[in-house]
Amino acid sequence: MIVWVNGAFGAGKTSTARELIDLIPNSTFYDPEVIGGALRQLLPQKLLDQVGDYQDLPIWRRLVVDGAAALHAEVGGVLVVPMTLTRQEYRDEIFGGLAARRIPVRHVLLTQEETILRGRIAARVEIPDDPEADEQRVRTWAYEHIEAFKEALGWLTADAYAVDNGTLTPRATAERIADAVRSGAARVCDIVQTPEPTAETLAAGVLLFDEEDRVLLVDPTYKPGWEFPGGVVERGEAPARAGVREVEEELGVRLGRVPRLLVVDWEPPRPPGYGGLRLLFDGGRLEGARAGEVLLPGAELRGWRFVSEQEAAQLLPPARFERLRWALRARERSTVLNLEAGIPVG
Repeated sequence: MIVWVNGAFGAGKTSTARELIDLIPNSTFYDPEVIGGALRQLLPQKLLDQVGDYQDLPIWRRLVVDGAAALHAEVGGVLVVPMTLTRQEYRDEIFGGLAARRIPVRHVLLTQEETILRGRIAARVEIPDDPEADEQRVRTWAYEHIEAFKEALGWLTADAYAVDNGTLTPRATAERIADAVRSGAARVCDIVQTPEPTAETLAAGVLLFDEEDRVLLVDPTYKPGWEFPGGVVERGEAPARAGVREVEEELGVRLGRVPRLLVVDWEPPRPPGYGGLRLLFDGGRLEGARAGEVLLPGAELRGWRFVSEQEAAQLLPPARFERLRWALRARERSTVLNLEAGIPVG
């Protein structure tokens, strides 16, 4: 199990987490900020210059999950993790990755009045693992990130167990958290558990359209980027039938016919991914009231929308967009296209 202690910079996450490992039996302190410090030494400077925060690096989010899983396998018990997460898609990606490794996460949020938070930042800040950081610059950085934290409070308070530590010591805050973990008040996050593949996979996606021929995309909680409705084909299952099943499970929409194949795309392995065959089918139009049938399972999908091809280019990762682009051409031409890494062959 992981107890993830979230909160604004300066909220007392680290000091609380260190107290918490004395209160939860067989617990270990795990600070993902160490990974950020290591990446500053490992990555080319030009790559680091492209982001304002190491959390924006996909490799950081991947290593946080991999590091937690490796440490958990080594020491067992409970990992206590102090780390600010204000972007919901990053929370979903990290917690989803942990869920895929069967590591449940209890999400705790430290809150306090803004005046108290600003006073704590002014009095003392924990300087990140950056040898070039100076105290005033770090204070300025902390002040600038208060607004981002306030904007995130909507989804944070709905997702996490909140503890107001404005008048509490780190020890008293840790005691509140430990009690909430023991009683179950700090519940396990409801993030879908999608086991990572151990070999190449076969996946079936289904394109659904509105009256304007815009395509329906979904926003999964367990990985970054938007996606088509669909999923991995189960053993012994016909791919088109798998697509029909996934559409009903994900969206609550029953397709009246077996969808027509548009593209077959071979996705090459890109470690840590294994790749495999990706099929896209034409599920037809959801006209009028049928679009109102769409119901999302909250643990798996965050949202859905109809988008134009140009809008899809901004939402989909490049490889998925190329797959969509050629599927739309195949639909226009009433043909089937064979792709390798998103490029037509044969």
